[in-house]
Amino acid sequence: MSCSSYREILNLVYRYPELIDAGDFEGVGDLFAEAAIVFEAGVGGEHVTMELRGKREVQRSFESTTRRFPDDGTPHTRHLVSNPIVEIDEEAGTATCRSYITVLQRTDDFPLQPVWSNRYEDRFGRTDGRWHFVHRRGFAHLPGDTSQHLLWGPEVG
Repeated sequence: MSCSSYREILNLVYRYPELIDAGDFEGVGDLFAEAAIVFEAGVGGEHVTMELRGKREVQRSFESTTRRFPDDGTPHTRHLVSNPIVEIDEEAGTATCRSYITVLQRTDDFPLQPVWSNRYEDRFGRTDGRWHFVHRRGFAHLPGDTSQHLLWGPEVG
């Protein structure tokens, strides 16, 4: 496994929290421009799957579901990635990463607290020497109070 590939893949994984916490949903769309994102969750006792493909769908989804506050245009969150397990096939130009993400949030009326925890399974491809997301699956959601973070309900659980 190449140290360069390992670093590039982790930088992609860590770029997502940087973009969403900055309120840069266009950047999130760019990050997943060549990918499909699938979120699986239980809503009201039923299993729900949402799939997004490409830059426009991803960007629109984040813009319509994630609250940005007027003081700085961000969601006032910190998305923390932990436990990344990266596997790379240099010859095939493919890789995977399994990780957890925990979302912390604080607003003027909302004390700092975890509001979401999730598991991601990511797949990557390499095109012209550049690694990129091919697929992200988000599942095993553990939501907290998302009332200040998301623009929709009911709470996912």
